[in-house]
Amino acid sequence: MNTALRHWKEAATVILAAGTRHKLPVDSLTRCVDKAFDYEVLLLKRSGTSGFMPNAYVFPGGLVDPSDFSSEWLDLFQSFLRSPNFGLGFVKQPPETRPPIFATDRKKLGSLVPGDVAFRICAVRETFEESGVLLVVSKEEESTLFNSIENNRYSQPELTRIPDLCDKSELAKWRVLVNENPSNFIRMCRELECLPNIWALHEWGNWLTPTGVYAKQRRYDTAFYMCCLQETPPHTLQDEKEIVHFKWSTPPGILHSYQAREMWIAPPQFYDLSRMCRFPSLQNLHSFSRQRASEGCEQWLPVRMVSDSYYISLLPGDEMYPEEGSCQMDVTLNTDQSLNELHQGCSALHRIVALDPYTAAAVVTITPKYNHLLPFTRSSLRPGTSSQL
Repeated sequence: MNTALRHWKEAATVILAAGTRHKLPVDSLTRCVDKAFDYEVLLLKRSGTSGFMPNAYVFPGGLVDPSDFSSEWLDLFQSFLRSPNFGLGFVKQPPETRPPIFATDRKKLGSLVPGDVAFRICAVRETFEESGVLLVVSKEEESTLFNSIENNRYSQPELTRIPDLCDKSELAKWRVLVNENPSNFIRMCRELECLPNIWALHEWGNWLTPTGVYAKQRRYDTAFYMCCLQETPPHTLQDEKEIVHFKWSTPPGILHSYQAREMWIAPPQFYDLSRMCRFPSLQNLHSFSRQRASEGCEQWLPVRMVSDSYYISLLPGDEMYPEEGSCQMDVTLNTDQSLNELHQGCSALHRIVALDPYTAAAVVTITPKYNHLLPFTRSSLRPGTSSQL
């Protein structure tokens, strides 16, 4: 088994975007574009008693459960077993450069369900458990989807639709059952005659938890997916256990709330929302994420550099990123240099600079791999400090 699987617990998360009824103005402090965003993103606030990122607003998602790799899924996905990778197809990225979470041969670990499928099932299940939003394909839609894939016509140009499978009370009962036991998700899909909509989730990234940041040294290897919904934000209800509040807002709106200290988001959320600021159109975001997903992605383990007045998350490609960073378990660098001194002479920068938990800026001069997006990098540091960047 590879290094990542030994040291990190595997997880999956969804960046869920949904159209909004009203054009929302881009805030003047986070003016990424000169026109309104037509979509909002779902963030869920973690409980203050959580052992990992308490009170943080995160994308829906969570730990992989053995049931996500269950062979029972083979019966439900029977129509798609002949299609490459259950109809998902394959990425162009060479296997040797794929992140371990995607490259690991799951058959050698005893599963006939590919990782590309199981992690999407996990993301759909966890999204349902945490928010009540159920990303599935109904039985009626399954045959149409299968024929499109078989005839090489499947490109999912349309935004994802959430089918109306049953009334809210029945769905709420299933949600309780799935929360009690994740294997009930298989039973639910069988009885409601639906499939997890793995085809609506597009590979976006792979983040690993840095060392020495969170209590109990919890470490996660997380697959990130993008999903764009046709509907306005669907009915959402926190589970009042792990999740105590939810928020739908535009990417710049979330970043502004973060800068105003109204909510806290972790570096992965900050970075990816900054990327999304380049797309005010939901349809354009959907088209980009769908097409880009076939390129693959890079595994990112942030390496922390700490001083008395700031801290930095170094990312792969940065000139100061340790060569062994991708496999080193306990890397924290210390410095007494100023930001000016630290940036001088560095031509390749890929980092998140923070003065405190709510004051951060992405500093990027490299070209993203796998046709990915650069984050919007307008400094959010306090007046008088942005010049240091």
